[in-house]
Amino acid sequence: MSNPSTGTPLPGLRFRKRFPLLALIIERFVLSLVLLFAVSILIFGGLEALPGDFATTYLGQSATPQAVANIREDLGLNRPVTTRYLEWLGNAVQGDFGTSWASKNSVSEQIGKRLGNSLFLAGFAALISVPLAIALGMLSVHFRNRMPDKIINVISLAAISLPEFFVGYLLILVFAVKLGVATFPATVYSSMGFAERLNAIALPTATLVLVVLAHMMRMTRAAILSVMSSAYMETAELKGLGAFRSIVKHAAPNALAPIINVVALNLAYLVVGVVVVEVVFVYPGMGQYMVDAVTVRDMPVVQACGLIFAAVYIFLNMIADILAIVANPRLRHPR
Repeated sequence: MSNPSTGTPLPGLRFRKRFPLLALIIERFVLSLVLLFAVSILIFGGLEALPGDFATTYLGQSATPQAVANIREDLGLNRPVTTRYLEWLGNAVQGDFGTSWASKNSVSEQIGKRLGNSLFLAGFAALISVPLAIALGMLSVHFRNRMPDKIINVISLAAISLPEFFVGYLLILVFAVKLGVATFPATVYSSMGFAERLNAIALPTATLVLVVLAHMMRMTRAAILSVMSSAYMETAELKGLGAFRSIVKHAAPNALAPIINVVALNLAYLVVGVVVVEVVFVYPGMGQYMVDAVTVRDMPVVQACGLIFAAVYIFLNMIADILAIVANPRLRHPR
């Protein structure tokens, strides 16, 4: 599109032509911000629309109407929803999520401690699952349609079919109850040393690894198999390059874009999907914090946790899009 009066390209189009990669990255970043803004509206509006009331829950069934009205006024719940949303969003952008209605503590301070625990758990799960999934995917391609490939696929299908809580309870039964070789994170988790923390997160980490490993492995296998049918792969094999070496040297790098996408999506799931795992293992992370707040309708905590989970998920998806663009020459240099 050009300027009708001069016939010259518009500034935005000129920038896109000169810096196509930077333009795509900026576009993804802006879209992510717009999506996060829309999610914030859904989180705040959805919680407002839920039946029930914090004041009634906090005071109990014997609460008088006057006592309920007093608490609602103290918390500002009598003000218009739009006013409260804009105030909450403005403070959240500055890192201030308000004060917990139930505990009267700063939500930001509590989240700072809990988020570190959740990231510690998700980080170790990613450190194990990502390289293992890629290695198993390449191994499955190398032995495709043979016994190792069939065994890996059967185990991965079984792992995908089992929900997180079932896997968690199964690991507890085997390793903690029957064998007695595993422990649980306790309330003193923050005072543990590094080695003690690793021991405490062994079962939660194993649960998360089993949940995401199968999906990443199968998508890695599918992406590499798609590349294996290319003509240059047949040429590499005709030149005498070993089968596994051709997979590692040629097929895997050319299947990088879809592999990056599925890895990033599963990393996002590791951070957001820790809610169930943290509840099962009573792990002092963001998921457990949010569930505890839901039971007493502590809305500032629930809103903050929901927004942070959404921000992490959207951010990791944005990173996946950007890395896919960088890894794909056709996306880096669109015609």
